[in-house]
Amino acid sequence: MKILMLSTDENIFKENSEVRKRMVDYGGLVDELHVIVKSHGLRVKSQELGNVFIYPTNSFWPIFYFWDAYKISSSIIRNWNLEIRNCVVTCQDPFETGLIGWLLKRKFKVPLQIQVHTDFLSPYFWQESLKNKIRVLVAQWLVKKADGIRVVSERIRSSLCSKFQASSSKIIVLPIFIDIEKIRQVPIKTDLRQKYPGRFIILMASRLTREKNILMALEAMRGLTRNDTRTNTDKVLLLIVGDGPEREMLKAQIISYKLQDNVVIEDWSDDLSSYYKTADLFLLTSNYEGYGRTIIEAAAAGLPVIMTDVGIAWGRVVPVGGISELISAIKLLVGSRELRAKVIEEQNILLKDLVGRDEFLNNIKQSWKSCFS
Repeated sequence: MKILMLSTDENIFKENSEVRKRMVDYGGLVDELHVIVKSHGLRVKSQELGNVFIYPTNSFWPIFYFWDAYKISSSIIRNWNLEIRNCVVTCQDPFETGLIGWLLKRKFKVPLQIQVHTDFLSPYFWQESLKNKIRVLVAQWLVKKADGIRVVSERIRSSLCSKFQASSSKIIVLPIFIDIEKIRQVPIKTDLRQKYPGRFIILMASRLTREKNILMALEAMRGLTRNDTRTNTDKVLLLIVGDGPEREMLKAQIISYKLQDNVVIEDWSDDLSSYYKTADLFLLTSNYEGYGRTIIEAAAAGLPVIMTDVGIAWGRVVPVGGISELISAIKLLVGSRELRAKVIEEQNILLKDLVGRDEFLNNIKQSWKSCFS
């Protein structure tokens, strides 16, 4: 079996990145894996990793990605001398890459798999921008054209079945594999308890973008520090680890809310396991999520979670935008070691249901094979 994958993740070109390692694992499942990656400004060359071939589009402008990826993909398929029964095109999203995949399916008669990593059916996704509205309309059409659909959560599967009447037989729920044991065994390099002594540390690890709704967390911190003295909230520190387009706005908001003593923003770290293991609470306030990788990582490290009702919805769950509910949840967990232990215990039970690496890879292979039927 040969796979052609359309991706937008430039981290594939980084030597030791998780996504690059994942592509090598996928290559072990098939005869050949060809990955076409949206790239702009990198100016990197095509790479060969055994039977895994990675091609950058090196688009002069981002708008040219669509044509560049289609051209490279077409050339690869022609050189395969392919047989329809032995090739699959898989696309990272039901938007731009999905549309390219459909054009390839139409021209070369190859099976098409659409991957859905974002909950694009969330009303918050629709409201965010005109671009997202167009994407939803494109996705609504594309999922009906796909031979197979891989989603990362049961929430997305249910939405596709109910809203788009997508056939459940075409959909497989398969999140990205997270190595739980590896997280547990990684030694602590950065100890937040020494870095911020005497503080109760609430950790957020996220891209600083609109859909992550970090502002909700700042609103909750303002409510905590203004209105409550019983839980000693002056010791509570919200540590935000990440980068993104909203960073400067958030820093300005911290000053506006007079939260300089209670909120710190740090650059993204490759040592997140240490942060998970030495914080006291993990917080996610997204408007929408496909899955919630950081939730699994935090839970694996033994960190209790509070999150909005998105993705997998583990730990203590509050409504999207529910600031008063979030304040109440934080107060309860800050004030009760026993309750935090209970949340950790509940999370550990859920972690046991996650598939191991071998089973995950087998499921990936089966999801590709199912596209032939």
